[in-house]
Amino acid sequence: MEKFTKLTGVAAPMPIVNVDTDMIIPKDYLKTIKRTGLGTGLFAEMRYKDDGSENPDFVLNKPAYRKAQILVAGDNFGCGSSREHAPWALLDFGIRCVISTSFADIFYNNCFKNGILPITVSPEDLEKLMDDASRGSNATVSVDLEAKEIRGPDGGVVKFDLDDFKRHCLLNGLDDIGLTMEKAGAIASFEKQNAEQRPWA
Repeated sequence: MEKFTKLTGVAAPMPIVNVDTDMIIPKDYLKTIKRTGLGTGLFAEMRYKDDGSENPDFVLNKPAYRKAQILVAGDNFGCGSSREHAPWALLDFGIRCVISTSFADIFYNNCFKNGILPITVSPEDLEKLMDDASRGSNATVSVDLEAKEIRGPDGGVVKFDLDDFKRHCLLNGLDDIGLTMEKAGAIASFEKQNAEQRPWA
């Protein structure tokens, strides 16, 4: 998993509450178990018209936000079903950070397992960041995970808090497999000792 330390990129505003995982990646795209290629289906029902052409009014189709890496979203982001395809689609599109006032628990935890930083801020701070993100190509925002702060284009700073363990995992690029592999030496030592003590096992 790619490490997350500092990220500076365009922030896209999505002031919609209760964005569920079916909105993030519709069920039609769940036939694959691959993590790649899902970016084209991200927010598909809002992003495309019935004929398959792009909806020019949708934020990620606007020229200023096509390469957005940060999403500033409304309350309760990622609610609904527990599909891990939701963070996969965000990551495949290029989104590495989502900022909201609250997240659904399963989506929130799935983000950390896939190298995405979900940040919870106060309604007041979200309003400021939403305003920053509404500046189009000038909506460059910097997220510093080590310092636990977000810097807007005007230099304003928003502090955020995060569980130390989750922060450690993102800073070091550790998913569940990576955490296990950190103990590879101890596991190998145990297996060797166990084989010697219980050769019949």
